[in-house]
Amino acid sequence: MSRTSHDWNALADAAIAGAVPSRDDARAVLHAPADDLLALLDAAFAVRRHHWGRRVSLHVLENAKLGACPEDCSFCSQSSANGSPGGEAPIKSADELVEAARRAYATKAKRYCMVTATRGPSTRDLDVVCDAATRIKAEMDIEICASLGILTEAKAKRLKASGVDRFNHNLETSERHYGEICTTHTWRDRVETVRLAKQAGMQTCCGGIVGLGETEDDLLDLAFALRELDVDSVPVNFLDARPGTPLAGRPLVAPGFALRALCMFRFVHPRTDLRVAGGRELTLRALQAFALYPANSIFTQGYLTTGGATAQADHEMIRDAGFELELASGETVAPDPAAVASLRRPSLPVARS
Repeated sequence: MSRTSHDWNALADAAIAGAVPSRDDARAVLHAPADDLLALLDAAFAVRRHHWGRRVSLHVLENAKLGACPEDCSFCSQSSANGSPGGEAPIKSADELVEAARRAYATKAKRYCMVTATRGPSTRDLDVVCDAATRIKAEMDIEICASLGILTEAKAKRLKASGVDRFNHNLETSERHYGEICTTHTWRDRVETVRLAKQAGMQTCCGGIVGLGETEDDLLDLAFALRELDVDSVPVNFLDARPGTPLAGRPLVAPGFALRALCMFRFVHPRTDLRVAGGRELTLRALQAFALYPANSIFTQGYLTTGGATAQADHEMIRDAGFELELASGETVAPDPAAVASLRRPSLPVARS
């Protein structure tokens, strides 16, 4: 028997009250029939609205160090194992990273994230990122995230001291499935980095990718593992399979399932910053605005090696759906597509020799 809208509302009320949904309830969300989708989204929105109102935060990624990554993550086109040029890839200069932060700030982004393709930050990489973070904090009111791979305690402390507010290190999938996706480090290595980032005083951003060939149980395991880690932000990506990677040719996640997955993550993580992340444009297509009902944040102006929606398009979507933008200051402002119409993300990066 399918659940009714009343059941979804009860699940929302329990989440707002702080109850952890049962695994059966979380599984039922993934199985909600098409006729229940609007009722399910409304229930997830009740939870999101309780903690986040109608606020949407924009996040901008900057690929600070492209390709030549020694890790073999099967979804990633920046892995040397997947055909990315080998050798040591140069990191962008602090000047370039600061300029990219200015562009992010102009989009009315709440957070700017510097990302490197690497196992972990070298001393030089850390020098550049920390220099950029200090300069950005001195110049503009924007939160800073870094995604630099595996950390040590000392490196985590240095990032925090430089002004980095949040560290991203996704679990990607369940512990059981992780060995099918990557063999050069373990799922537990990732958990340890999240722990060190939190211990250093940074917020933690940690999510995964839907569509890696995982089972339903793997997806549920991921959601509950993230809750156990008590992370501050959960980005939910949908696989956009890159040519030349082991996952090339894998089909896109169905839009309806993508929305149900976002609702499931919202019920499991009622207070968390839930972000609809990579692959949303291709996966959700005309249904993108519906993702704002469970999720309270999005990436804008594309991703690390793939394009995405422009700031103007995202401002229009947020405005048309009746939401408002949240800035790093905590202030809320109306979306303004005209003000960001001239902003264009620079061309996608190419590997530099």
